[in-house]
Amino acid sequence: MVQLFLHVPTEGGGSANNTVAVEAKRSLLNNVESIIKSVIKSAGRYEARLWLCSTVSLVHSLNRHDQRDLFLDLLEMKNSRRDVAARLLLMIFYKNPKMVGSILARKGYILEEFFRGNPKRIMQWFGHFAVTGESTHKKGAKALSQFAFVNRDMCWEELEWKGKHGQSPAVVATKPHYFCDLDVLQTVENFLEYVPDFWSSDELADSIQDGEILQIDAEYFVDQFLYLMYEENSKDAWCVVEDFLMDEQFSSLSQHLLIHLDEPRLLDFLKSLGKLVRPTLHCKELAFPCCWLEVLLSGHCNDHISLDDLVLLNCVIAKGRQLWRLMKDEEQKEEWEQMEEILKGINHLSDADHFAFMNSLVETEFHDALKWIGIQSWVIFCELSKECKSGDSCESLFSRNKIEFRKADNYSLVQNDGCSVSHMPDTDDEDSTRSGHKRRKKNRRRKRRRHKSDEDKLDELLELGLSNGESGVESHHGCWHLSTDGFSASWDIADIPDHLSTCYFKIWVKWVCFR
Repeated sequence: MVQLFLHVPTEGGGSANNTVAVEAKRSLLNNVESIIKSVIKSAGRYEARLWLCSTVSLVHSLNRHDQRDLFLDLLEMKNSRRDVAARLLLMIFYKNPKMVGSILARKGYILEEFFRGNPKRIMQWFGHFAVTGESTHKKGAKALSQFAFVNRDMCWEELEWKGKHGQSPAVVATKPHYFCDLDVLQTVENFLEYVPDFWSSDELADSIQDGEILQIDAEYFVDQFLYLMYEENSKDAWCVVEDFLMDEQFSSLSQHLLIHLDEPRLLDFLKSLGKLVRPTLHCKELAFPCCWLEVLLSGHCNDHISLDDLVLLNCVIAKGRQLWRLMKDEEQKEEWEQMEEILKGINHLSDADHFAFMNSLVETEFHDALKWIGIQSWVIFCELSKECKSGDSCESLFSRNKIEFRKADNYSLVQNDGCSVSHMPDTDDEDSTRSGHKRRKKNRRRKRRRHKSDEDKLDELLELGLSNGESGVESHHGCWHLSTDGFSASWDIADIPDHLSTCYFKIWVKWVCFR
């Protein structure tokens, strides 16, 4: 039975000097740390970095001006031009194209080069003249027709018609659909060659303002804006970037930009972030999944922490479920076998021995305390994931660990990946928190092969959320309100490892670090 150590002993109620137990515990956790590092290094480094970026995106104690300055510093780092800046511009193009369109409208030379020698682009933008029954031309066609009428004495002869003869301004003014007979490609090429004023005209600028033209070839305009930003140091271009960085959510910027960073830049970004975040009282209560990171980055050890440290901490504290899956991958068979051997003896401590270990962490650096408590919480997650296989086993676990519980009226089924529908405390898209419970309308039935072991059948039941009536597992597995959160939420089997290991982590970090 897993010992959760969710109750802090009263003053004088624990042994603070059991050095043998403390050293034995630290040695076992050292072995766990080594295996985790090996797995991350050999198979999951990129994934683990993505998990860290996901946690960083949840940081909430950063004001808008600091957010802008933080990402501006990132844009000025070496190599950020081609990945971070390019990605940011694509975000702006997609979310607020008008910001860019207003600048393009005043950059006639960029538009000239965009269309010159490119018939496809010309037709995409200028080939939208109104046919019979339509009231107005669209996009560049509207700009072309308006400019041609206003400046007909200067440029009407440059209009090329498909028919045997051209159309006069007077005729086209009364019958706008005649513009459908215009040879658009040849006309625009004539304007490129002989009518330079068109490319800086108000008519063309008006058609560009909404930024719709960016959709034709976003990559081209990204290159142009990168040149404006980094070569010409255009104030207008940088103002667009700064305004966007002020208005956009920190979570969105982080999720889209940080994943492109190499490790040195990511670490520099996190250290800069640590100098700007202002952890609140909620952070010391670990009210949010990223609170530990905000407190850590804002502390005195910021300059000495490595990316390896942050990746490890994030894996065991915030991404326990994902680390568990990575560890159990077939390619990590050797490491997982080593981990199983360690797990057989790692949690066999008395309350006094555990308290002695925690007491030994009180004088350590915050980073070290986080590491040891985080690794122990992940060990608890692993043991709970193996043990919580039925309603009876969960209720026995609650009772042995003095957790009050009561059955919930509603039951959440388990998804095919073993994650519950109702509670998924990790922060990735696939592991984001769900507040409500969903019910399946139909229970799918799957035949079992009789020669499978009871454990195999039970694993399948947990994956499918069903019961075949042979294993003794309830069809809904069990769903409970627990005293660990004041009976405020219902938890089902797939949630129990996450919830209880997180409870352990919060209780002991607050006791060790925030008293």
